[in-house]
Amino acid sequence: MQNILFFFKRLKATFWFVPVLIIILTIFLSIGLVSLDHAITFSQDGLGRFFIVNSADSARSILTTISAAMIGVAGTVFSITLVALTLASSQFGPRLIRNFMYIRLNQVVLGSYISTYLYCLFVLNAIKESDGYTFIPSLSILVAIFVAFINIILLIVFIHQIATSIQADKVISDISEIIFKQIDTLFPEEMGANWEGKKESAVDDIKSKYTNSISIQSQKSGYLQYINNEGLLGDVCSFDGLLELYFKPGDHLVERIEIGTVYTNETVDEETLKSIHNQFVIGKTKSAQQDLVFSIHQMVEIASRALSPGVNDPFTANACIDNLTTTMCRLSQVPFPSKYRVDEEGKLRIVVDMLEFEDYLDASFNQIRQFSAGSIAVILKLMDALITINVFAKKELYKKALVKHAQMVLNVGNESLTEENDRANLRERSKKILPE
Repeated sequence: MQNILFFFKRLKATFWFVPVLIIILTIFLSIGLVSLDHAITFSQDGLGRFFIVNSADSARSILTTISAAMIGVAGTVFSITLVALTLASSQFGPRLIRNFMYIRLNQVVLGSYISTYLYCLFVLNAIKESDGYTFIPSLSILVAIFVAFINIILLIVFIHQIATSIQADKVISDISEIIFKQIDTLFPEEMGANWEGKKESAVDDIKSKYTNSISIQSQKSGYLQYINNEGLLGDVCSFDGLLELYFKPGDHLVERIEIGTVYTNETVDEETLKSIHNQFVIGKTKSAQQDLVFSIHQMVEIASRALSPGVNDPFTANACIDNLTTTMCRLSQVPFPSKYRVDEEGKLRIVVDMLEFEDYLDASFNQIRQFSAGSIAVILKLMDALITINVFAKKELYKKALVKHAQMVLNVGNESLTEENDRANLRERSKKILPE
């Protein structure tokens, strides 16, 4: 079930799925409305004479005008979208193109114009005028006029959306929102909490009780995008064994590399081993569904590009640091899942490779710090960010990681800043987090 949800989310992220879905629904809508026109005769008295078409030539003229206009605007919309994607790729990085493809409005607008064009063609084909028989689908034509009006409004909204979506602050804000949604999904509760705090030697003792070990190898090269934890747990429980994983979502795998080991006292059949392999989704690119670092690196990439000599935009870099600070403050308060997965009886079944708070801290600030040499505004912002996170971090392990990063920021400032007053300002701020 989890695998199906994963692929469905991937499908929704494509640029073609929603437009194709709208087109299919439009085809059925056109057939249904034409059938309704066959069954119902609309009065042309009163207000009806202003809206109901009573001439086959007028009906064809209206539908032809709408269809020609819609296919023309569809080409314009597609061109504007490509220009926006090109600007986003050059300014913020090619990995951010996927975020723009996620924007549902862009997909709906493209699908709406193409589907309206097809709708008009279907209704136009239904108009019949011959000796003794005339059929004009009045309701269908009225719907086409109404949809054309809606599409005009959509075009205005679409242009506004494109104009705002390529602004640096908006892009950074959108990534931050995605990160927060990921945190809520990936850190909902403590998993395997009853194993929390146990020594690694306890796991070694459990592994030693099994007589057989089976190597689980990657079926192909690529990035580990998704692990179906529930499916793995069910497979391991089926033969009363233990599975130890050596990779996590986001890691790059090489074909036939060992990604885990199964420990068991029973013989595991080929069908079960195949099922275990099927719980891992490996693709050509990284995916953000189970990889929070992927989204963090998107923010870091924007900051790194902003700090390049050719751009030199510390304001954008500082905006990224502000949002990463919020992310790390949130991570400092959520319960990190345990690397141990147990069954309903509390028996250890899976040992996974997990990232800790310091790993996310490294992913957030290491590269920005390395590119910030000589930029006093960014260096001071990094120090302030670590001071803010330190206020929210309650665990001693977290505080040690923050002190290490603060010391590295201080070292960069002392080595790269030429103005003594700037270095003194940095040292004064560092006293709020670094020990005396």
